[in-house]
Amino acid sequence: MHLPTPDRIGVIVVDHGSRRAEANQMLLDVVQMFQQRSGYSIVEPAHMELAEPSIATAFDHCVARGAEMVVLHPYFLLPGKHWSEDIPALARQAASKHPKIPFMVTAPLGLHPLMAEIMQQRIARCLERSQGHPDVCEVCQYVDACSVQVSDPT
Repeated sequence: MHLPTPDRIGVIVVDHGSRRAEANQMLLDVVQMFQQRSGYSIVEPAHMELAEPSIATAFDHCVARGAEMVVLHPYFLLPGKHWSEDIPALARQAASKHPKIPFMVTAPLGLHPLMAEIMQQRIARCLERSQGHPDVCEVCQYVDACSVQVSDPT
């Protein structure tokens, strides 16, 4: 199979989905950042469950925007049942409306070499914030996190 050019490949970034609007907003932020830094012009967010847009909706949007192939990237750390079973099943269901559009599900982020660097940066930033540094990271802006806590033995 001959791959389409990047401007004709639709990318769907899939997370689990949440009832918390702040968590779902983070996926939109990730998708925007990815689209700005990648060579892909057709990039859509999707939640596996609990929130919209669904994988089916995102797949439809990719095709409507001119995608000749759709790549679903699970925004997950580890390969589990959602990656091996649920997302592929939802992708097949979504693709059934578009029989001429091939699709694939990529591996999750997993053991990518940059993960250790990302973890180190996140830990350092949270430790700085716990000491009163005014910067708020992209996660902490949604919740009150990065504070040192001590369990109460009483």
